[in-house]
Amino acid sequence: MPLALWALAIAAFGIGTTEFVVSGLLPEVAETFDITIPVAGHMATSYALGVFVGAPITIILGARLPRKTMLTGLLVLFIVGNIVTAIAPTYAVAIAGRVITSLTHGAFFGIGSLMAADLVAPQRRTSAIAFMFMGLTVATLIGIPAGTWLAQTASWRATFAAIAAVGVVAIVGVVAWVPRTKRQVPPRLGEELAAFADLRCLLAMGITILGPAAFFTSITYVAPMATEVAGFDEGAVTWLLSLFGLGLFVGNVLGGRFADRALMPLLYVTLSAQGIVLLAFYALAESQIASAIAIFLMSAFGFATVAPIQKLVTDSARAAGAPNLAASVNIGLFNLGNAIGAGLGGAVIAQGYGFAAPNWAGAVLSFAALGLALACGLLGPRAPSPAPVAGNA
Repeated sequence: MPLALWALAIAAFGIGTTEFVVSGLLPEVAETFDITIPVAGHMATSYALGVFVGAPITIILGARLPRKTMLTGLLVLFIVGNIVTAIAPTYAVAIAGRVITSLTHGAFFGIGSLMAADLVAPQRRTSAIAFMFMGLTVATLIGIPAGTWLAQTASWRATFAAIAAVGVVAIVGVVAWVPRTKRQVPPRLGEELAAFADLRCLLAMGITILGPAAFFTSITYVAPMATEVAGFDEGAVTWLLSLFGLGLFVGNVLGGRFADRALMPLLYVTLSAQGIVLLAFYALAESQIASAIAIFLMSAFGFATVAPIQKLVTDSARAAGAPNLAASVNIGLFNLGNAIGAGLGGAVIAQGYGFAAPNWAGAVLSFAALGLALACGLLGPRAPSPAPVAGNA
């Protein structure tokens, strides 16, 4: 893979770590600011909200910037946000730092996926996008445990300072390795919004919401599911989450590889398999062996869809003549899907269906995503719109 893809993957690693590591830092943050852990949890929710709201705003404001310049600016924002969080004298300032950092997320993955696809031959584009997203999956395997360990041995502030250092490495890589590309005349806002009127693009975005939301419906409640239903000790939850992270990594690699050969058939297979695994997880939730296998498989099949869906959205948006906004908003929709999945899982538990119920609820979401994928496949690809070239960027 080109060195530029390594720079994008390093940045994805930093972004993934800063997003998810908060869950392991809440006790230390709560103690520092003398707040409750639920209140400290706003460090996570404020980030998710910032990703969803900030992606379109950031893209619109930076529409006339060359993509390399935009990526560099976003990483500067990432570094500043993590530094603000690390040195925050009050909880309000820490939240502000999280919001600043979140503004990087959607736009970076949106533009980064477009650039990653352009760096390789057409038949390897999904693999290139998956390579960038590999940084996100490695964050779940290495970044989050390392960040949690650093917070426990030093301080949670040191964790965010270290993440800012990762941002510095990433920005050096982007400046040194990411090539300047031919700049297209930026579409007007109306043209960017026109992509959202394309049925193929909307169906693909629907898959983004429902597909990954399916495994988040389950994994959000894996701790009570494991301890109360399967009879695991509390300490086992850590290695079960490691299995989940391993599944994300494997699914991302295989999804990117096979989607380059047959994108839509891959989505049909992975979404079907994810739904079947979740139903099996529900039926066999009392078995520790079956639970461990199901956690790995549902995350593998679930994340195998992420890079292909992103390519499906970018291809549809490119054909409509306005890929930047749609590609970035799609990343925000992924986060929205996470929230929907977590909310649905909590709702079925609250209704008295039991701790294993999020599994069948997630299966419903997976099969709904499959329906959208089938509809998208029936429509077929759209003929691309020509884009005028303005010169080098």
